[in-house]
Amino acid sequence: MSAPMLNLRGTWAIYRFEMARFKRTLWQSLATPILTTVLYFVVFGSAIGSRIGEIDQVNYGAFIVPGLILLTVFTQSLNNASFGIYMPRFSGTIYEILSAPVSTAELVLAYVGAAATKSVLLGLIILLTAHLFVDLNVGYPVWMLVYLVMVAFAFSLAGFIIGIWAEGFEALQFIPMLVVTPLTFLGGVFYSIDMLPETWQTVSLFNPIVYIVSGFRYFFFGSGDVSVWVSVASLAGFIIVCLAIVSWIVRTGHRLKS
Repeated sequence: MSAPMLNLRGTWAIYRFEMARFKRTLWQSLATPILTTVLYFVVFGSAIGSRIGEIDQVNYGAFIVPGLILLTVFTQSLNNASFGIYMPRFSGTIYEILSAPVSTAELVLAYVGAAATKSVLLGLIILLTAHLFVDLNVGYPVWMLVYLVMVAFAFSLAGFIIGIWAEGFEALQFIPMLVVTPLTFLGGVFYSIDMLPETWQTVSLFNPIVYIVSGFRYFFFGSGDVSVWVSVASLAGFIIVCLAIVSWIVRTGHRLKS
């Protein structure tokens, strides 16, 4: 009995459809995160940064760049993946997709891959935009890019799960707005947790976003709040958990075929 072959053409077709949706909303997709980043630089980089000076021998304006990139990647990965799979479910067109000769695993690969691609592109655009405001050297550019792809993939998987779980538009925004966003702002995006009182440093270590941001910042400046290997292991663990849930969805067809 031969092993099932990956339907690359079908997967590519769904991937291109999702990327085409990105092109149709290109202005909104690009302008919003870039404008938000510029405002963060004006408020935090210029107004507040001039009073803070340097953190770990890094100018504050440059210090917040990795956090700002991940802030966009977290948000866009979750929104793109969850919205991408939720809308076909909402409109009923998911049954047309499921009737195509594409397995559920290939369906997941296409939607998650498209969402991660969009997020990585936006992250790189934010990085280029940051160069307009601060002098920035990336210490480990290849590893930085690999880590960025891992983060985008992880949160796109999480977004896909949210899109399957959600029964309405309110539920679609519940976890990103009420769980991920607060954890992100308390996760060292704009500061080092070493600047916090000892009690809050301990509390911060229970926030998984701290490890992801710290690891990404390490590949820029060679230092972070926690060991880079702990950060990489934490991110890998998050990916494994998401893959396990997605594998269960693929195996059972939960809320995809019912």
